Amino acid sequence: MHDQGGVVSIAAGVVAGLDGVAREAMLFAGVGFLIGGLDDLAIDLLYFARRGWQRARTVAADVGFDRTGNRRIAIFVPAWDEAGVIGAMLAAALDRLDHPDYRIYVGAYPNDRATIDAVAAVAERDARVRLVIGTRPGPTTKADCLNTLWHALARDEGSGPRAAIVVLHDAEDVVHPDELGVFDRLIGAYATVQLPVRPLVDRAAPLVSGHYADEFAEAHAKQLVVRAGLGAALPLAGVGCAIDRSMLDAIADARGGDPFDAASLTEDYELGLAIAARGGRGVLARERGRDGQLVAVHAYFPATLTAAVRQKARWMTGIALAGWDRVGWGRAFDLPDHWMRMRDRRAPLAVLVLAAAYVAVVAWGVALLLHWTIGSAPTAPLPVWLVAVNAALLAWRLAMRMAFTGAVYGWREALWSLPRAFVGNVIALLAARRAIGRYIAMLRGAAPVWEKTAHAFPDLGREAKP
Repeated sequence: MHDQGGVVSIAAGVVAGLDGVAREAMLFAGVGFLIGGLDDLAIDLLYFARRGWQRARTVAADVGFDRTGNRRIAIFVPAWDEAGVIGAMLAAALDRLDHPDYRIYVGAYPNDRATIDAVAAVAERDARVRLVIGTRPGPTTKADCLNTLWHALARDEGSGPRAAIVVLHDAEDVVHPDELGVFDRLIGAYATVQLPVRPLVDRAAPLVSGHYADEFAEAHAKQLVVRAGLGAALPLAGVGCAIDRSMLDAIADARGGDPFDAASLTEDYELGLAIAARGGRGVLARERGRDGQLVAVHAYFPATLTAAVRQKARWMTGIALAGWDRVGWGRAFDLPDHWMRMRDRRAPLAVLVLAAAYVAVVAWGVALLLHWTIGSAPTAPLPVWLVAVNAALLAWRLAMRMAFTGAVYGWREALWSLPRAFVGNVIALLAARRAIGRYIAMLRGAAPVWEKTAHAFPDLGREAKP
């Protein structure tokens, strides 16, 4: 009896400890979810309450396509280890783009012969493609490669006609035929123009690749619309974006000749903020082309867990960690911009809250089992009102994700967005660990490196119909 009583006493102590862990972890997670949920709800309410912002602050979707200018446009495509896609991308762009005066500058590295050969094969057939080989072996950073293209453009122009617009694309992008016309018409009124990005869903990996589709469907149809409506700085996505040449000239002059910061892992995001700091206005252009479809950029995003974690870790490091150090909070007392930057940087904290929630669920489950075993009554880990409010906010968030995904990809993908919400959480947890490691390495002096993933180019006849 004495031994049995000791066992019960030990079990009771273990249960009490698990109850404490579950209670504290759940309280931390519950408050964190509440704050994050209210933050997201505020964006939703602003979007629905001020739908007119989409017309006043961005280009309305139903104005129709009308190209009025024919200015010279330079398209920059940085390419490291892109032999598998760059040839097809360039061929498709040359075949699709409808504009009389553009040239595509592709940046390659001297130690990447396969990419050089693939670009050279296209350049030999079409003078609109310009192969630029940097002097340093790769990979450096994407921004460093873009600077190489910038200087090649300046050398080509000499004292002759200059490109008025610089467009950024990646080596896997599927361009819309009318995008250069949109840029040509809007640059001048705006310093930067960003097209919506629409990730393609890899049918062989609908969960990992599809979670990008869900995220961008909301980001480029709602979040950036609200951001622009509030007058906050509009970050660039690095693809499907155009920049006024005079703005890049000014930034290059201020930075000693290079408009892109070679020490940045997310040069596109930082460039958008830098342009806003100089008074340049940005716009998310939601126009329909002459084919009746939204003028947007289509591309495959990572389809494996490892590749997605690497990419998300780079974004988290560049925006939420190192980016915080590099760009700060912008103009004093600019509360809308501060709010948006806070949202940009909340990812590590959100992951910490999510991890606490998973720990709490496991601890609570084990504690319930032990309570049942020893015949004791469990205690409620959270106030009922907090559980109810968070449940309602979660249901609302999943409904919004389904609605925006469905509006772009149809009802089947809207249903897929529910399990992909869990997949996205797992990727975020794994990416946070990697991002913190990279950030610590950077604080110790490690040089930033272009850590890219392998890309795929779609069968345009079946999958990418912009």
